[in-house]
Amino acid sequence: MSTAQALTPRAFLMLLLIAAMFGGNHVAARFAFNDGVDVATAVMVRSSVTALVAGALVWSQRALWTMQGRERKVLAGVSLLLAVQSLALYSAVARLPVALALLAFNMWPMFTAVWAGLLYGQRPTRRILLATPVLLIGLALALDAFGAASGLGAQAQWGRIGAGVAFAVAAAAAFALMMVITQHEIARIDGRVRSAITMGVVGVLAFAVTQAQGGMHLPQSSAGVWGLAMLTLLYGTAFVVMYTLLPRLGVVGSSPILNIEPVLAMIMAWALLGQHIAPIQVVGALVVVGTVMVLGLRKR
Repeated sequence: MSTAQALTPRAFLMLLLIAAMFGGNHVAARFAFNDGVDVATAVMVRSSVTALVAGALVWSQRALWTMQGRERKVLAGVSLLLAVQSLALYSAVARLPVALALLAFNMWPMFTAVWAGLLYGQRPTRRILLATPVLLIGLALALDAFGAASGLGAQAQWGRIGAGVAFAVAAAAAFALMMVITQHEIARIDGRVRSAITMGVVGVLAFAVTQAQGGMHLPQSSAGVWGLAMLTLLYGTAFVVMYTLLPRLGVVGSSPILNIEPVLAMIMAWALLGQHIAPIQVVGALVVVGTVMVLGLRKR
């Protein structure tokens, strides 16, 4: 059965709220980055607080922590991939308009098909093959890949957005690999336990990165403090709700409704950060989001 057929009105509204919180977390992160917070500090604070809350919920709900030796090793690898994804995506958000960073990150379904084929011999579905060129065309429009909307030309446009897009694509590749490995290797582990452990490991790894860079870079004013606090609150709340309440509503965490996040982030970034993109880029954004949502509606 497709995810869409399983949605109740309550679950649908909850998914929209989660998508809005995930999008809002990235908008808040941009406020923090503009005020002197570095990516590693933001990831460390966000992940550590989320890990503490998730761990408390696991303890209160008496979730089982049992796992085999191989599963522990795989979970460590998955945690490392999540750390890479978190650092790379926030690095993209720091360099690009928020919505464009999230749209480039939405290439992850393509990478999922690639990793599944390379690691487990799974051939990509016809739906993936048909959707890939549509997704790439939409992304090219959204990013203004040829510099037509900005009037800069292709070379100058990529000089401006190239680093941010590279970070977003790296985040998509890491996230897709994490999803594929999780599905095939450690799906048996309780999702709540898995989430608490991975968040904790990400927090520790991000702290190590801050120390390697000379220490934490904290906000310089109240705007940055609020940005750091809100990105932690929004991400942590969305993360915990996704892994605790949604299963009780019969909704999987990968529901295609969650892929509306870039559109919601685009609206919030326009209203709060004054980030504007050209109409043709909005069209491209809708193509990307629509394509990813169609992919998410495939029968499982």
